[in-house]
Amino acid sequence: MIPKEVIRKIRRIQITTSRKVTDVFAGQYQSVFKGMGMEFDEVREYMPGDEIRSIDWNVTARMGHPYVKKFIEERELTIMILLDVSMSCRFGTGERLKSELAAELCSVIAFSAVKNNDKVGMITFTEDVENFVPPRKGVKHVLRVIREALYNKPEGTGTDINKALEFLNGVATRRTITFLVSDFISPDFKKLLSVTNRRHDVIAVNISDPAEKELPEAGIVRMRDAESGQEFDLDTSDPETRKVFRANALREEARKKQLFRSVNVDSIDLDTDRSYVEPLIRFFRMRERRMARR
Repeated sequence: MIPKEVIRKIRRIQITTSRKVTDVFAGQYQSVFKGMGMEFDEVREYMPGDEIRSIDWNVTARMGHPYVKKFIEERELTIMILLDVSMSCRFGTGERLKSELAAELCSVIAFSAVKNNDKVGMITFTEDVENFVPPRKGVKHVLRVIREALYNKPEGTGTDINKALEFLNGVATRRTITFLVSDFISPDFKKLLSVTNRRHDVIAVNISDPAEKELPEAGIVRMRDAESGQEFDLDTSDPETRKVFRANALREEARKKQLFRSVNVDSIDLDTDRSYVEPLIRFFRMRERRMARR
């Protein structure tokens, strides 16, 4: 039985995000993602004006004159959400936890998909895959996705992004648009992310909290690693400690950005103390500009 408090949160997220999708995101989602998915239809003889890169060289060699591959636009897309539900995502120093921000984002993605008649599915993961919601359409299905994002009870505490990517590649036989939502505190996953991005269109959504970037001055504080359980004391009143903490945080954020760039994965940075609307709009506009240059 889902607690009444969680049901109220699900209802609030449904109302809030469905309104934002209607007012802001639906059109941008369609302009960016519709038309990206193309599937092979047939080969036909080359005609003046056809692009050289569309020539099927194998058929051309057999037939003795040029043939080109013909593609058609896929009528529907499959959106997959890979959601990190590890203990480090159940952290927040403001009005909401990283996991709550992630749940709202998943709701926006899911409502945008079904509004455009696309399927949406979800994989939740820690150091292992926790749950798989197969891609389907419809508002009722979206509510299931929101419920899973908001009210999950993972068995694991750590994070292994490789396990989630392996599972995606095993269950998704056709190309998907995949949103990987995490704080990316995970063992190295660069190689498998690169492989997955060649099969799917992967978008990394990096969720963070201000306290992970700037250490507040609060004297000696007992710190606990959410995933390992290790505890230690930290003197937050020491300026040098805060300086080193900030430098390490900036270095880690730069490392993530470089990793995503190196494997051609687009990324979106979200903070728990800020609205996700502007970062998402910037992402959509960047994608639109890139499509216009093709």
